Amino acid sequence: MRQERPITQAQYEHLATFRFAMRQFLRFSETAAQEAGVTPQQHQALLAIKGFSVAGRMTVGELAERLQITHHSAVGLVDRMVTEHLVTRQTDPVDRRRVHVVLTRRGERVLEKLSYAHRDELRRIGPGMRELLDRLNVEQGG
Repeated sequence: MRQERPITQAQYEHLATFRFAMRQFLRFSETAAQEAGVTPQQHQALLAIKGFSVAGRMTVGELAERLQITHHSAVGLVDRMVTEHLVTRQTDPVDRRRVHVVLTRRGERVLEKLSYAHRDELRRIGPGMRELLDRLNVEQGG
């Protein structure tokens, strides 16, 4: 059994700095979404559909799981996204009880714009975040 070492002041400082950097990135992301005309949650949904689904589509239940929200909340989110022409609902041709959420062209364009901005921001802040993680790992003796 490994004995835990006490957390040092330096580790607290690095953890606090890392948490602050993550919050700054999240704030960047929220602002970028709003400037693109979507909510941060809609941006997350677009990314989940595009990045974590089979063939660029997922069910509302799968989306709820990815976003860690209730099924009911996901239904409301999808309803709003359909109204804003970001996604469509498509009935599964094999199992007509299943409905998939699919990005529209507008949804694809919005997501692409946001993804470029996020990739650039991560490239900018990545080295500093990596350095903080390395410092925490070294100080742990790992």
